[in-house]
Amino acid sequence: MKNALAPDMTNQHIRDGKNTVTINLGLYTNVVLAALKTLVGIFGHSTALLADGVNSISDVTYYIAVKIFMVQAKKPADKEHPYGHLQLESISALVVGAFILTTGIAIFWQSINSVFDLLSGKEAPPNVAWGALVIAVITVITKFYLYFYTNRMYKETMNPALKALAKDHLNDILASIGVTIGISMAKAGYTWVDPFAGAVVAIFIIRTGIGIIGDSTHDLMDAFPDDDFRHIIADTAKEIEGVQGVDEIGIHRYGPNYTLNLTIMVRGGLTVEDGDEIADRVEKRLCEQFGGSLSRVHIHYHPYHTKGTGDGE
Repeated sequence: MKNALAPDMTNQHIRDGKNTVTINLGLYTNVVLAALKTLVGIFGHSTALLADGVNSISDVTYYIAVKIFMVQAKKPADKEHPYGHLQLESISALVVGAFILTTGIAIFWQSINSVFDLLSGKEAPPNVAWGALVIAVITVITKFYLYFYTNRMYKETMNPALKALAKDHLNDILASIGVTIGISMAKAGYTWVDPFAGAVVAIFIIRTGIGIIGDSTHDLMDAFPDDDFRHIIADTAKEIEGVQGVDEIGIHRYGPNYTLNLTIMVRGGLTVEDGDEIADRVEKRLCEQFGGSLSRVHIHYHPYHTKGTGDGE
């Protein structure tokens, strides 16, 4: 059984710093946007902007949750958690997805009720203020910046929580564009379009929440990133002299890194020392192939003639 070197702690410290800055930027910006959109939505009589404000309030809530999880994820490995606490990054992404999904359902229900009340005459047409349109446009511009910044930080850190937050920023861009159109139509006399835009916003929110939950669950279930990753691992190992085949490939994700469990087949007459040397070469080649994405490589070998001839694929 072989074990690769642990991840470089200096790089981990830099990564943690980028995570913290990105999360804080999103949190503080959403606090301001939530206050502006909620207040202007109420006093400016815009259901769509109010719905978007509620969405921003939920953003603030789960940003706080993500910050808490990120602090815990920085904790070093211990007796109970020998691989560290980086799995909390995927769990925090799951929390983000759950918040987004429930928020979207609530906004959709409220907005559709408002549309029916306006069309049926149960509710008087509101006089949507121009200030609501200004705030909606400011939100679009702000969210464009946050999306590109957070997405860039995700590509540098490979933190699934940042990926979820980047998706939410993109979702907010689409939602705010819908709000802008809805308010513009309401000012033109089509007052029902404003709450209808809120319902459209909710659909985007629900779709994003479901996608984030799916991605996070995928990570927590130790699924391979894609089929190519599995094939490259098997092909790389079989290129090493002495490897007769690859029998099993298992993978665990911990934050941005993977722990690889690999079972290779060797000639049955080899000594333990010879088998260990082959395993060393496989480990070295895999670490060179995938760089820092593999934090640990565990290799088991068994005689080729006593096992199947599978290739792990």
